[in-house]
Amino acid sequence: MATVETKPMTAHEFFDWVHQSEHRDRFFELDRGEIVEMPPPGKHHGFVCANVARILGVFAAGRKKGYVCTNDSGLIVERHPDTVRGVDVVFYEDSETTADMERQYSISPPVLAAEVMSPNDRINAMMRRVTQLLNFGVKLVWVIDPQGRDVSVCRLGQTPRIFTEDQELTGEDVLPDFRCRVADFFVTPGSR
Repeated sequence: MATVETKPMTAHEFFDWVHQSEHRDRFFELDRGEIVEMPPPGKHHGFVCANVARILGVFAAGRKKGYVCTNDSGLIVERHPDTVRGVDVVFYEDSETTADMERQYSISPPVLAAEVMSPNDRINAMMRRVTQLLNFGVKLVWVIDPQGRDVSVCRLGQTPRIFTEDQELTGEDVLPDFRCRVADFFVTPGSR
């Protein structure tokens, strides 16, 4: 991750900046007004993110409530100076329709955020992200570790709990009807 030399920006200015043609196919976040370039995620990272999104999407469709956003959808987690985090997978339970949705970054917290660890992620940087998400109002954060094949469940004011691939993960009181095996995040269809 490298800081890009620019003047400090707001989330709105950052949105316009990242959508300029010369920044296409590059990944950025805004950290307290400073632009930070992120390395592009690898194939395995994308595969795990897609599994998480698919499982949550099927869950939402089955209950006809909630929706999933992926692809590092931006959340404004702090203001003055602004911080925009691109979260791997988020789950909302509000009543927004596609016509109502923000066209830029969300100012409303999802109920669940899932971050998939990459090989170059540092634990302290990830925990800072988790803290920002929880302070923003996200009720449940999953930190998914493909290498360790486990999930750390994080909640505001609580010690993270780790679930291994042979355990069942639930949505706790946030999504009380959600259940899946942790291993389902890490396998291709038909390989179980």
